[in-house]
Amino acid sequence: MRLFIAEKPSLGRAIADVLPKPHKRCEGYISAANGDTVSWCIGHLLEQQQPEAYDPAFKKWSHEHLPIIPQQWQLAVKKQTAKQLGVLRTLVKQAEQLVHAGDPDREGQLLVDEVINFLGVTGTKKNTIQRCLINDLNPSAVKQSLSKLRSNREFIPLSTSALARSRADWLYGINLTRAYTLQGQKVGYKGVLSVGRVQTPLLGLVVRRDIAIEAFVSKAFYEVWACLETDKGESFKAKWQPSEQCAKYLDEQGRNLSQALAQNVAERVSQQQALVKSLKREHKKQAPPLPYNLSSLQIDASKAFGLSAQQVLDICQGLYERHKLITYPRSDSRYLPLGHFVQAKDVHSAILTNSQHLGQQGSVFSQTKFDLKRQSKAWNDKKVDAHHAIIPTQKTCNHLAGSDAKVYALICRNYLAQFLVEHEYYAVRVDVEISSGLFVAVAKELIGEGWRGIFRKSSKTNSQDNNSEAGQLLPRLNLEQGLKSLQAEVLEKHTSPPKAYTDASLLAAMTGISAHVSDPQLRKILRETDGLGTEATRAGIIELLFSRDFLSRTGKTITSTASGRGLIEALPDVATYPDMTARWEAELSAISEGKSQYEKLMSPLEEQLKDLVVQSREVLPKGLSGLGNSRFTKKRRGRKKRK
Repeated sequence: MRLFIAEKPSLGRAIADVLPKPHKRCEGYISAANGDTVSWCIGHLLEQQQPEAYDPAFKKWSHEHLPIIPQQWQLAVKKQTAKQLGVLRTLVKQAEQLVHAGDPDREGQLLVDEVINFLGVTGTKKNTIQRCLINDLNPSAVKQSLSKLRSNREFIPLSTSALARSRADWLYGINLTRAYTLQGQKVGYKGVLSVGRVQTPLLGLVVRRDIAIEAFVSKAFYEVWACLETDKGESFKAKWQPSEQCAKYLDEQGRNLSQALAQNVAERVSQQQALVKSLKREHKKQAPPLPYNLSSLQIDASKAFGLSAQQVLDICQGLYERHKLITYPRSDSRYLPLGHFVQAKDVHSAILTNSQHLGQQGSVFSQTKFDLKRQSKAWNDKKVDAHHAIIPTQKTCNHLAGSDAKVYALICRNYLAQFLVEHEYYAVRVDVEISSGLFVAVAKELIGEGWRGIFRKSSKTNSQDNNSEAGQLLPRLNLEQGLKSLQAEVLEKHTSPPKAYTDASLLAAMTGISAHVSDPQLRKILRETDGLGTEATRAGIIELLFSRDFLSRTGKTITSTASGRGLIEALPDVATYPDMTARWEAELSAISEGKSQYEKLMSPLEEQLKDLVVQSREVLPKGLSGLGNSRFTKKRRGRKKRK
């Protein structure tokens, strides 16, 4: 008997649906006519043991026990899913061949591997386990996945990286949470001071942004704009570029802070002759944005509709599992396998059928002519492994509304953009000399809108600022052409404070963490794929900070609470900046690619924890005095992976 072990019932049913009928449906599994059987986990069936399982004395929180470092790691059976584990235990014993059908990501790989190992599978049965990677729950896609089974041994590095992450998070979270909660109790803080290697640096980003906003003092700066005219009466504006001699009047962004200097320049260049010193007219093409991974979709949905990261994830899970309208949503890839290209016609047809539920955006899809033979850079087998970008499936639906329809439309839009020509334009720059001063005018001359046509917001029009640097059309000019500088004007502007975080900008910070690390050497080595957390966990991490009362939300704005700020002030910098976590993520990625080993992450961490625990005892977090909420208990359970 061949046994498929899916991560959850919905995936199990999708696999069973394409196996030979009739089916025998039993409690916890489905058997097909050919003897194949499908069973499933229900999310995590196992979880890391609590500290007291290693030593009953650890039930009481005490500095004397820290750091707690298990010598032999143990997993516990979750009580609410113990029955399903029993079903799997029986089926695994009966099976001649096992097929791992966990979700196609790091956590999905470990989730099923842990069950297989916990049930004692060894020898030939373990070595011959096959891996089934399913990104689309529609029958045709599932059939194709079943025809392309791979050896599960190929994914040992991926599973090892997930195991290292799980254990490292347990060590870091258990020890530092206990250490700082005990210190918080000394000043009257009520509840748990939850510390985590991802959640705490994320909180640190928000706290430091809030402090910067509060400390910000706006300063005036001054721009000089020359109004230029050709001998044919054509006019345009150019902006003054301060020279090196003006450096003492400029801020770190090169803005001029001296009103007197600006007025002097304006007077000097008004009613003077000007000369075109440089002309650049570059032909540029802009390719369409790639199809979405989860984080990029969450960012765009937050900007467009004000949806939180968790809301977008929940919507995507429904579109994937219930409606079967999109492919696997927890993907970190923005590329597609070449094999998917042949499905373009059917996917496009399904989108047009479903577009009746998508309002104005659906109308844009229906009215646009797509070249389904056009192959963008999104199709790249070299950049696709376990999962690919989130795209629409070939499924049609009878009804889709509200936020479901909005998020689905975004996914359709980025997919369909791959079948449109590039956005094409000329980037123009003109350097003009007036009374020895340099003035610059820039413009963008549209050649063809291309894919941007389906990105337009029909409800808004683009306004043009006469003094914007690209919002004007320039006349045809020649090198060394003479111009007339009319009356120049001085514009007083004011520096703006940093913007408070939103779901979109916080997710962008998590995915582009290299911009926030303090170590310049680390910033250089971080790859684009490194970030805080994973596609599957980022939304949950943000929500955890809200549930712990460390963050609050007003409209789209996310700010830190007094408790959140007090915790960051109490912790050492290494725990509140993303540098350490970025190193972890880089190491975990290297492990998953077979380029590093488990011990290279774990051994240094164990030594670091010893130092961090000692440091914690020297801190009395007075900023947390009288804060907190007693409803947050000490009993910390492993968080179930949300589906």
